[in-house]
Amino acid sequence: MKSSIKKTEEDWKKILTKEQFYILRKKGTERPFTGKYWDNHQKGTYYCAGCGNPLFDSETKFDSGTGWPSFFAPIENSSIETKTDYSHGIIRTEASCSKCKGHLGHIFDDGPPPTNMRYCMNSDALKFKPKESS
Repeated sequence: MKSSIKKTEEDWKKILTKEQFYILRKKGTERPFTGKYWDNHQKGTYYCAGCGNPLFDSETKFDSGTGWPSFFAPIENSSIETKTDYSHGIIRTEASCSKCKGHLGHIFDDGPPPTNMRYCMNSDALKFKPKESS
């Protein structure tokens, strides 16, 4: 079990950009096709922008056509927490970072094999570190 990070709203405002705070702490969503990672094809790892928790490997990223970075599986199931989201008059599964509880996006069951899942994330909730060349 990962240890949880607890900060006040003011603490988060000091370390996150305005956009990151809106998404991670206020459960916001960026407009499709505007985030920096939706069309990223580099090899590497995606981390939580709030706390650095490793979330996704680029090997699981795919083009979902939605305009948001999409993955078919997290690095570890324990990296992501889920809960039912009833906002906006629809039922969805919300994905949050298990370490800092920051909102990442939503999970849908229309992804590719092998999981058939689509982890539809917000770019501003992520930080990408390219894989170092060997």
